[in-house]
Amino acid sequence: MTYCSISEAAAKFNISESTLRYYEKKGLMPLIERDEAGRRIFSEDQMSLLEIVICLKHTHMPISSIKQYVDWVIEGENTLERRLEMMNRHKQAVLAEISVMTESLKGIEAKINRYLERTRGRIEE
Repeated sequence: MTYCSISEAAAKFNISESTLRYYEKKGLMPLIERDEAGRRIFSEDQMSLLEIVICLKHTHMPISSIKQYVDWVIEGENTLERRLEMMNRHKQAVLAEISVMTESLKGIEAKINRYLERTRGRIEE
């Protein structure tokens, strides 16, 4: 089995080592192994779990919900329906947030266009 050091895992996902330690402390990375020197090492399975944890974090899922998801993953196959339901609910929340952001972006673009028109007017004078 291939393992990554904490610095390699952090670099792969463009996050800090302290973020990885925080995730472990909060129970989002519960089965981290350690090498003979006591340093954290990440297996392929841990890297896969970390990838979904980061995805959920980036989509604004609360830490407590991510923790619940991770607990269900560790619990096993008997939690598939609960995980599916959680992911469907989260997907709907993400889509709603995208909709709000898209509408807000239109307002920002309108403001940019007004400023461009006003600055062009000054330059042409």
